[in-house]
Amino acid sequence: MFDDRTDAGERLAAELERRGLEVDVVLGIPRGALPVARPVANALEAELDVVVARKLGAPGNPELAIGAVASDGSVWHNDALIAQLGVSANYLEEIEREEAENASRKADQYRDGASIPDLDGKRVAVVDDGVATGATAIACLRQVHEAGAEHVVLAVPVGSPQSVDDLASEADEVIALQTPADFRAVGQYYRQFGQVNDADAIAYLEGDR
Repeated sequence: MFDDRTDAGERLAAELERRGLEVDVVLGIPRGALPVARPVANALEAELDVVVARKLGAPGNPELAIGAVASDGSVWHNDALIAQLGVSANYLEEIEREEAENASRKADQYRDGASIPDLDGKRVAVVDDGVATGATAIACLRQVHEAGAEHVVLAVPVGSPQSVDDLASEADEVIALQTPADFRAVGQYYRQFGQVNDADAIAYLEGDR
């Protein structure tokens, strides 16, 4: 159990230091990951930036993820669920375009219009506050690989055991402090798990918190 996201970030940072992890860039997945990623970036003396992805919601049920798309268009589909629900190719194309644009606008907002750091040949840690389905994490990891990163680590305080296992094929290394067998939701492992608003997330990104 973590007190809050900052506590989780400090404990994650300590584990990464213990493992001797060296990275050039830490990328947090907005918004909830920024309070976690800031202590990690500080401890590893790495630049902190963001990588943004949006969930692809199912027709008539936007909370049900049938995939995710990153700000550069990198996409992941839950093919089994798409087939089960009979989702059309036209729907997928439309929602991918819409959510990729939303992700791109969010990334621009966080970077004040600047572009993502040059990741070519870099060692990168992607940080989130936890992994449930792993949909957005997959899209983010694919964007980082597409950008030419040499070594990509996904680091989270807690995650679903199945999702953490699945993500091993998307990252060079996955580090999760806790993978409880009874995992149901990320928030159940935090004493405080309130929403992180954009202003607070940007303050963490800029080192003001």
